[in-house]
Amino acid sequence: MLRLEKSHDARNNLSLLEQITGQHLNMRQVLDETELLLQQLSKNNSARHLGTPSIPFKQRVTEKFFRLLAKPSSFLTPTKLSVDSEGKVVPDWMEKLDQELAGLMGNTVKEVNVADIGAVGDGITDNTAAFKRAIGNGRVKVIVPPGIYITKEIRLPSWTYLAGAGKGITTIKLHDQVPKGTRLITNANHWRGNHHIFVQGLSLDWNVERLGYTAKTSTWGNHSSCLTYANVTYGWVKDVEAINPGLHCFDITSTLYNYAGDGFRARGGSKYVWLDNLNGHGFGDDGITTHHSDYIWISNSHMCDPSGRAHQKGFSNSNGIEVDDGSRNVLLVNNSTARCFGGVEIKAHQNSSAASNVQIVGHISLNDNRSFNFRHIGHHKSTDMESKSAYNILAVNLASIAPIFTDLYQESSPRGLVISAYKNVVLNHVTFIGDPDYDYKGNPIAAIQYRARNVALNNISFKNFRTAGAGIKVTGGENRADAVHIHNVAITDSNVKAIQIGSGIQDVNLHHIKEFEMQI
Repeated sequence: MLRLEKSHDARNNLSLLEQITGQHLNMRQVLDETELLLQQLSKNNSARHLGTPSIPFKQRVTEKFFRLLAKPSSFLTPTKLSVDSEGKVVPDWMEKLDQELAGLMGNTVKEVNVADIGAVGDGITDNTAAFKRAIGNGRVKVIVPPGIYITKEIRLPSWTYLAGAGKGITTIKLHDQVPKGTRLITNANHWRGNHHIFVQGLSLDWNVERLGYTAKTSTWGNHSSCLTYANVTYGWVKDVEAINPGLHCFDITSTLYNYAGDGFRARGGSKYVWLDNLNGHGFGDDGITTHHSDYIWISNSHMCDPSGRAHQKGFSNSNGIEVDDGSRNVLLVNNSTARCFGGVEIKAHQNSSAASNVQIVGHISLNDNRSFNFRHIGHHKSTDMESKSAYNILAVNLASIAPIFTDLYQESSPRGLVISAYKNVVLNHVTFIGDPDYDYKGNPIAAIQYRARNVALNNISFKNFRTAGAGIKVTGGENRADAVHIHNVAITDSNVKAIQIGSGIQDVNLHHIKEFEMQI
């Protein structure tokens, strides 16, 4: 059985996906096919015009407060994807990002080695003052040589490049006496915003051990993380490891999280940020997360083994990669997750706009409870307000391997895929591989449910789920999904039903569904 450890090099994920799926995909062809399916679905956007439910008084007050710091949400034109000469999938704004990177390099007019101004990487000395002197007001490349550097926080102004000697070679670690809400590295001004910041070649140790056996390891909002970019335009994080943060390993976010209601987004979101070759583990909530930010690219990264300690024990929604409230035009390429609650979760809270225009190209989910989980919380039932913002997910070349029950969220049954409340969702070339000896207790492997609409699944395969109830379950009843298109499905478990359709669903299209008996 495959096992992806904390140090897994996700730059190998594309070749690993080929081994897992047995397919070498023509990615340009697959993307064109998938984008066409999404365009066809998008033409059918009729809403059901359900009654307006009453909103509790406390929620109304909360939303009015947050609207002082919010703006109406709008839909962006989805990012166009290209395949370069090396076969890598890149967003149409990559050229813009490269131009801005050249600008950063041109504006870092001096280079400073922190060891030359008093920093000591002995794992004991407090280097906070030395980092402040080295960083100054920016326009600097700060070199951090091998060692373990203790600090009480690092704040990066615009035009700053912080570079270590590599993961596990250069470590920046939080001081034992800092508050629980401390961010290890963040930008200097969350309110005015910053721009052109690059962090590379480091391990970031949040030093959760300093908190002892405290039940909850985070405070509030976007605090308590290893690296937070809040209101940053043009940012890069590459070749970085995050260790045991109280909340998140990497948070690309707005000045404040915002809960002004569906249809609103926070002011001060981040834009044009690329995260590449990151590792993270031991996180209290999520490994990588985005909030109210646009044009975010996450590639070749691996998140695993959360602690879940930002949540009540047994109710930990700790995801490897989470695209959360108000995020738009987020691209995930060839990442992996292992032993999380959710591998990739695309979502929003009830009182926020949902993430939209999210694209996933290549992902390995191993032993996550819910490999791919797409939902707008609080907009699922017929008595809930229909989501105004949960639109447009495109995903290709995914592998869900052996989802499991987990102590992180004890009541959650394992799923390879869950789609709830989202409209215009296309998945193409998805491989589900179970453990033939595991008890899935008759649960479905993939579920399309809770008012999901305009969903297309194409080129889907299942194997080794002998004790599951169905390959794909489309839920009926009052909260039914609808407008579901399922084509080219192969399932190789003789006692598992390929497709289960619930009652009352008006529009389901099935084509080329093949059930094969398992060869023993």
